[in-house]
Order: sequence, then C-alpha cells, then structure tokens
Amino acid sequence: MNNPWILLAEDDIDLGLLLIQYLELQNFRIDWVKTGKEALNILNQSKSKYDIAILDVMLPEMDGFQLAKKMVEVAPEIPFIFLTVRNLKKDKIKGFKLGADDYITKPFDVDILVLRIYNILRRTQQMHYVTEQKIQISTYSLDIENNLLTRENESQKLTEKEVALIHFLFLRKNHLIKRETILQEIWKNDDYFSGRSMDVFISRLRKYFKADSSIQIESRRGIGLIFHVKTIIH
Repeated sequence: MNNPWILLAEDDIDLGLLLIQYLELQNFRIDWVKTGKEALNILNQSKSKYDIAILDVMLPEMDGFQLAKKMVEVAPEIPFIFLTVRNLKKDKIKGFKLGADDYITKPFDVDILVLRIYNILRRTQQMHYVTEQKIQISTYSLDIENNLLTRENESQKLTEKEVALIHFLFLRKNHLIKRETILQEIWKNDDYFSGRSMDVFISRLRKYFKADSSIQIESRRGIGLIFHVKTIIH
C-alpha cells in the first residue's frame, strides 16, 4: 500500500501520540490537529492529499459532528471515522447520518482500528489498486480475475484465498505485517486452526515464488511476516 495519508483530529495528547506512533509503524502518514477549526483549515488548504480522516467527537472550538458537516461540504470524497467516548445510540446514529464510515468508541484495540481503515479504503476505492486486475510482482504476473500466477511461459492456477493472500501481502510489501492482521483480513478469524491454515498457505506461496530470488517471505517468529520484493532495474 502506498502509505495512505490520514488526517487525525484528536485533542487528547497521550492518545494522539500513541496513535501516531502505531499508525506510522503500519506505514500510514499522519497529519495531527487538536481542534476542529484546525482540521477544517488544513482541509481547505490541502484536502486532496488525504485518503481518510479520523475525528474525535469531543473536539474544542468545533466538535467532531460540526466538523463532519463542514467536511462533507469541503471534501465529500474523503471517508471518515468517528473516534469517541460517546457510545450512546443516538450519538452513533447521528454520526452515521452525517456520513461516517465507522464509529469507534474508546477504549479500543488499535489493531482493529487499522483493519477498519484498510477496509474503508478498499470499500470506497480511494486507491487505484483496488480496481487493478493484473499486478506485476517482480518477474511474476498475478491475474486476479482468472486466479493465475504467471512467470515467463509457466502458469500456476491459484485458489481465491491464495490470490487474496498474495494481493494483501504485495500491497504491504517490504513491511512487517502482524499475523493477527493477516488472519483477520483473509481468514476473518485469528484462532489456532486459522493460524495453522495460514502457515500452510505461506508454505505454498514460497514454492510458487521460489524461481525468483528477488522475492522472499520472511517469518518473524511470534510476530508476523515480511513479503520482500526487490525492485529490478532492467
């Protein structure tokens, strides 16, 4: 994934610093503001660069709901998530009526937040790769529509889950991806049996890509995987 850019509007300093630290580790770029007015100003100046916004509801100067109303007028193409301690049903309904793509109440699991961000980006097609049917992975070509992995004149028929896994890893190539993140995204479960299934699939992928030394799937024990793809200059 090409380092999605997030506008974070959060006045809690400790939470803001924590989110920035974690999201940057997941290859996001962050612009952090602490008031609703600051968020609106930065949107007016450079709205086109943001892929998604995370808005605290209880912001000073202009609250998250008021900001969302303005944001829909200024930058309707940017999806947004509400992040708040307000978990009343009426607040959630208000948030979704304003056009929110998600409404997450504090406290929350940051890994789940990351998954929801990825899901929203994919669903709203804010990134061009979602519509691509063929992807070049070094000397291999992944045909998503026909479930084929091709290198030179040889093709390997893949299952839909293998295609989904390769696509998911490639979009995050050369970066550490947590096991739990992969399991939740591809298997929709991170239990023991899903974990064993994932290990089998990773072994298959290593065989599929073994002809190209510029591609490696590195396992970090107990943490996750790195799908290494070196850039080849012809």
